[in-house]
Amino acid sequence: MVASLRSMALSISPEELASAFATLGAFAERGMLTLRVSDLEHDLAGRTREEASNALTSDNITPALLQAALGVKRVAGEINVIVHAVGILVSLPYVLEPGERILNLSLGAGNTGRRHDLETDRRVGEFKFIDWRGGAESIRQNSLFVDLFNLVSDNTPKRRVMYVVGKEVPMRFLQNRRALSSVLSKHSTVAARFRSMHGDRFTTVRDYYEFIAHQVEIVDLANIVPAFGSENT
Repeated sequence: MVASLRSMALSISPEELASAFATLGAFAERGMLTLRVSDLEHDLAGRTREEASNALTSDNITPALLQAALGVKRVAGEINVIVHAVGILVSLPYVLEPGERILNLSLGAGNTGRRHDLETDRRVGEFKFIDWRGGAESIRQNSLFVDLFNLVSDNTPKRRVMYVVGKEVPMRFLQNRRALSSVLSKHSTVAARFRSMHGDRFTTVRDYYEFIAHQVEIVDLANIVPAFGSENT
């Protein structure tokens, strides 16, 4: 598991990553970046090329610093994949029942060709590790709805579960009157499947959720997985 996650996520070695973080930390202490940038703007004003070059070199602002930032950015660009994969793996011992057998896992973020993030001999499940803010989050809401629809539309007798981190905000979305045409506007394939199954019967998220609520459980991982507890988030 460790090896697969490393190949999935790290385009630089752990040693290089640690060195990059140390280099960036030397550039600006935590919470001080804005002040650091402001100081540089002020200090370089009025300097010639030669003076600016000498000042930057003496301040350790070198190509090595840029390479460190680019290296961290490459890893950070894959952080969603890391969170999705590790989040599911860490959750498994807490969400599975004794004796429950895993049939399929989809650990990569996004469409991996498998129907669900988790399929066992007893359930199918989707995991959403969204840091809900409670404001205008249409893209996150759309993603949640698509996964919910895929769960409910799966012709299976198994238990259907949507796992979230923090239940209040997603439930507020599922119970509001946002238009389904808006939610599905960026998901043409899903929208076509939805229309083929339901036609124009539902116009808002709440209309649909009230109809299918008994078919799917919304489970807050913060209540069952210690790593997602409120004291750790």
